[in-house]
Amino acid sequence: MKKKQGVIHKFMYSQKTAPYVFVLPFLLSFTIFWIYPLCSTVIMSFQNIKPATTEWVGFENYGKLLKDSVFHTAVGNSFLYMILTLIFLIPFPMLFAVLMDSRMVKAKGLWKAILYMPALTSVVISGTLFRLMFSEYRTGQMNVLLQALGMEPISWLKMKGTAYFALLLLACWRWTGVNMLYFLSGLKAIDTSLYESASIDGATTWQKFRYVTIPLLKPTTVYVCTISVYAGLAMFLESFMLWAGNGSPKNIGLTIVGYLYRRGIEKMQMGYASAVGLVLLIIALFINVIQLIATGTFKRGDD
Repeated sequence: MKKKQGVIHKFMYSQKTAPYVFVLPFLLSFTIFWIYPLCSTVIMSFQNIKPATTEWVGFENYGKLLKDSVFHTAVGNSFLYMILTLIFLIPFPMLFAVLMDSRMVKAKGLWKAILYMPALTSVVISGTLFRLMFSEYRTGQMNVLLQALGMEPISWLKMKGTAYFALLLLACWRWTGVNMLYFLSGLKAIDTSLYESASIDGATTWQKFRYVTIPLLKPTTVYVCTISVYAGLAMFLESFMLWAGNGSPKNIGLTIVGYLYRRGIEKMQMGYASAVGLVLLIIALFINVIQLIATGTFKRGDD
């Protein structure tokens, strides 16, 4: 017994085995919750899964996707949402972070808390509140505002332009504070002596921002861009709550994940839904790899 305990003790405290022991929980969780589901999804995408039987259909599901106009609409909606969020959720949080890091703003802790607080709010609650705000009835807050300006109420969530305005406003309200904190952490890593040197050389505030802040914030910007691309393409719950379901008028709020949910959960077509999920993964990976190459994060050779 003592010999067995000694072997276990020696194994656990060995410098060679200890790193593997510490990394084992991550490897297990990564395998169980990522590798296994991914492999299962790949296999299921080549199958027609029914309640009692499973039929191997090859590339039939992918062939249907190429002709599926509803899927094309969902892809277009997701791309539009992703692009709009990138336009607003990178430059504005960066500017807010620069202001928070300057001496111009007082009570910085209070403003950080106010801007970050929406991220702590449940998406279900946020989506419900925005649905009430953009209600087509005259009592909806946005229609009350229109009437105060002398305009007639409109059906905000039944027209694509105003519907995307509501979605974008919800995204900005929730994630501006989070991205601002990312940029703030990046600003803290910039050596203040660089700004002092720029001031001595006669650089203006804009020139310091343009030639010092933006280049040195590049790693943070690339990170925020990467997670924003994925978040934009994978958006679902915001749209689901804004329209109180997965059935927006003329599918103006249908996203790729929403279509996956419709096919996999609502219609129980798990094989087809798996193909949709894999296409989403490939699209997200492709876009992120392209932007990482474009920003110089991935370089060829020894550069």
